[in-house]
Amino acid sequence: MLDGARRRLRRLRRRARALERRRSRDARHWLAETSNLTHVSVLLFVPLLIGFVTLLSNELQVLSFLLFPPLASGTYTLFADPEGRYANPWTFVGGMSLGAFCGWVAIELTALLTGPSASAGVATPGGLWEVHAWAAALAIFLAGALTWVLDLELPSAFSTALLVLLTDPGRFVSVAGITVSTSVVYVATVALSASVVAGVFAVWRHEFYERRARYLYSTTQADDHVLVPMRGETGDATAMFGARVAAAHDAGKVVLLDVVDDDAIAAAERRLLEEGETAAVEDADSVAETAEDVRERAERSAADEAAAELERCAARIETRVGVPCEVVVAVESDITVTSLLDAARDTNCDLVVTPLERDPDGTPTRFLRDLFRSDIDAIAFDSKTERTDWKRVMVPVRAAGQLAHAMVDYGQRLAGKVGTVSVCTCIGDERSRRTAESMLANLTETSDARCETRVSRASLDEFIERNESHYDLVVFGAHDYGSRFAVSQAFEWADETETDAAVVHTR
Repeated sequence: MLDGARRRLRRLRRRARALERRRSRDARHWLAETSNLTHVSVLLFVPLLIGFVTLLSNELQVLSFLLFPPLASGTYTLFADPEGRYANPWTFVGGMSLGAFCGWVAIELTALLTGPSASAGVATPGGLWEVHAWAAALAIFLAGALTWVLDLELPSAFSTALLVLLTDPGRFVSVAGITVSTSVVYVATVALSASVVAGVFAVWRHEFYERRARYLYSTTQADDHVLVPMRGETGDATAMFGARVAAAHDAGKVVLLDVVDDDAIAAAERRLLEEGETAAVEDADSVAETAEDVRERAERSAADEAAAELERCAARIETRVGVPCEVVVAVESDITVTSLLDAARDTNCDLVVTPLERDPDGTPTRFLRDLFRSDIDAIAFDSKTERTDWKRVMVPVRAAGQLAHAMVDYGQRLAGKVGTVSVCTCIGDERSRRTAESMLANLTETSDARCETRVSRASLDEFIERNESHYDLVVFGAHDYGSRFAVSQAFEWADETETDAAVVHTR
């Protein structure tokens, strides 16, 4: 009874851990989309920064609440579009400060032109504050002209230029023993608060946003230990492909895996029996081996032959690519996904690169379908040429996300610093072009390779057919490895191309 309870408890724990891993993976994939990341950053940093400035205002008793509307909108502009036109810390601080300064100048000029007793604003009997029309017009004119000339254009600058007019220039406060007008205090606090926000934004963008591939996209820092099962006639080409992927990282290595099946053992056994019969004729005193002895020797002989062949392939890879290679030989009837994953864990590999194999009807084999549903990153490589180097890579994508970033990352690894990665997408109408261009820009801005982006009105099939001849490799993505249709569609596209193709799966 206790044993049964323990087993049920262990099963519940395994399910809970699996559910936690799945939720963590889903959350990481969701954050991998740049739009989701920026929205989360807005929800996190804008309230915290405004709250901090408010706390500072309550403590110092010199910050006007009129500061917060332009500061909040400007902070949103920074974090919502970190690569946009206004996402420059110097422009943010300079624009807001210059706008407030222009408003203060408008106050002083209005008082000078309309008389010493007049100012930019007056209090009405009802307690409301009326702003002089000429002061407002002058503040906006100065803000627009100076921010344009000094290249500090910022929407929030016009807000600070107007809001400073609501301060009372005739009221003075003491700051650090110095008596100054509240209008001057407003200008100074705008500059100070904007500097705090800009500093936080600059650190966030440099340390996290521009390096988000390191934290959110698992393939950019992982997938440097590559396991290559030597299956089919294109095993050597696939091994070279996997080596190119691994060589992009300093810690990269390739593990070549081969299986000694029953056919290989039977061939070795026949050879040993023939050799044994010849030896028996020559030596009448020799003792006949048992069937078990012959079988054991045949397994060792077949394994030695397979290991020797793998060693020769590993030597070629190390010579041409310069990445360390290991060889593993297993004695099994056939390699399964379960045994492959066990080998990956034993050799500390986090990426499987396997030849793209199909059944007679053209669909991917059961082995590939199971591999693409497993919890390991995988690439199915379809070698159609004798190419061993891929410098021009096409990456057609549908949408941003973890898979799209992985496809671009693999393309970058293969192209290197001298190659080109072309990230493409297809749209149905021109209204989708700006969104598509923005999506492609988000995908490529984290890449160190030479990238180009292309948006086409043609269907994906037509686009690939017209352009594949200009590339060495086309990288496809299995967008939903839980759906057989999606996986089969990616393999179908790979089958229709005449150049080398790769189908990518990420966990």
